[in-house]
Amino acid sequence: MSTDRYVSPLSERYASREMQYIFSPDMKFRTWRKLWIALAETEKELGLPITQEQIDELKEHAEDINYEVAKEREKQVRHDVMSHVYAYGVQCPKAKGIIHLGATSCYVGDNTDIIVMTEALKLVRKKLVNVIAELAKFAKEHEALPTLAFTHFQPAQPTTVGKRATLWIQEFLLDLEDLEFVLSTMKLLGSKGTTGTQASFLELFDGDQETIDKIDPMIAEKMGFKECYPVSGQTYSRKVDTRVLNVLAGIAASAHKFSNDIRLLQHLKEVEEPFEKSQIGSSAMAYKRNPMRSERIASLSRFVMVDALNPAITSATQWFERTLDDSANKRLSVPEGFLAIDGILDLCLNVVDGLVVYPKVIEKRLRSELPFMATENIMMDAVKAGGDRQELHERIRELSMEAGKNVKVEGKDNNLLELIAADPAFNMSLEDLQKTMDPAKYTGRAAVQVENFLNKVVNPVLEANKELLGMTAEINV
Repeated sequence: MSTDRYVSPLSERYASREMQYIFSPDMKFRTWRKLWIALAETEKELGLPITQEQIDELKEHAEDINYEVAKEREKQVRHDVMSHVYAYGVQCPKAKGIIHLGATSCYVGDNTDIIVMTEALKLVRKKLVNVIAELAKFAKEHEALPTLAFTHFQPAQPTTVGKRATLWIQEFLLDLEDLEFVLSTMKLLGSKGTTGTQASFLELFDGDQETIDKIDPMIAEKMGFKECYPVSGQTYSRKVDTRVLNVLAGIAASAHKFSNDIRLLQHLKEVEEPFEKSQIGSSAMAYKRNPMRSERIASLSRFVMVDALNPAITSATQWFERTLDDSANKRLSVPEGFLAIDGILDLCLNVVDGLVVYPKVIEKRLRSELPFMATENIMMDAVKAGGDRQELHERIRELSMEAGKNVKVEGKDNNLLELIAADPAFNMSLEDLQKTMDPAKYTGRAAVQVENFLNKVVNPVLEANKELLGMTAEINV
């Protein structure tokens, strides 16, 4: 590793090798050569004088890219595509005259961008499905474990740990729907020439419109796509990049929400992310167990959400059939968005797989607040015993304020049950009141909702994607 120049933390710390390869020079330039082969084969099949010997020569050197030749040539001509056309021609002397025939630079550049983003989306889908699967296991395991719920981060009617996890799952499921839709709509640019009019092919095929119409569909099929965009300028619409990165931003938002909840729960000591035996939480405070994985999820997620603005602005500012002010931005924003979301999903998978739940802490906090939650039930029981509902409501409100003061001002335990038992208006003993303090009585349909959600919504998705399941994630320092 070089220590005298900037190295991106996305490649050194966060993204997997698998995602890094998708955006690597090897992937890019090998795809260029596959596209040149697909173009040559198509032109041969449609009647141009291209020989099988030339095609075979191109295929023979599809993978062994002579980078040094291309680099030296680019110093002279200042054009990356023509440098690689030249380098390919050096390796394929018989075919050099038909490489890139009728095409413009965007034939390899833009089609490759679409192919690379498509492969990257497939990897993101795989990791997202596995995060959902691990969260589903967590939700199932804790579907009936009562826990204090929060609205405005203030104690509220209890839920279950599993029910809370379903909220995280649902967010990711919405992201999966968006991802699958965008993935299903990905199309190649095809080969449409300098302004999208296919004028060069009119010359090559002597104005034969019917034959020219076959070019794009044939190239798409050879490259594993169903179709090409029907019209374009020189480039595919940059709105495609916007749609793709908006999917990533959506996943980042869901991951951020999940990581925030984990950080808050870890503060409450109810749930903790994995913490390794020799891991150090703080350089000064040796006792600390900082939620560094969840914090990293939040940090990277903010980057991805903001990064999604780049292609949106680029799409909005393209002039007519093409300008080049997209190029430098695309080289940064698209790969970095994918590398970051890849790191985020690995972190999510790692965190969910190792979440630690502390039921005793959860129960203690819940029981400290439960008397307040139980007041409606207590009031109904007192009404059944002959009390006046309106009078009882006012008394229980006053007693709740008194108990709240004892907790917040005096620092004492919640004594609401004792206060109610001492009030003759309720005609209830402390023993009777304590019988109502079963936390499971106050979680409503939470456990049933978890069961239904997993069975009817989540499991069918996992079954449809079962070939993607089973991965684990290791994270870097």
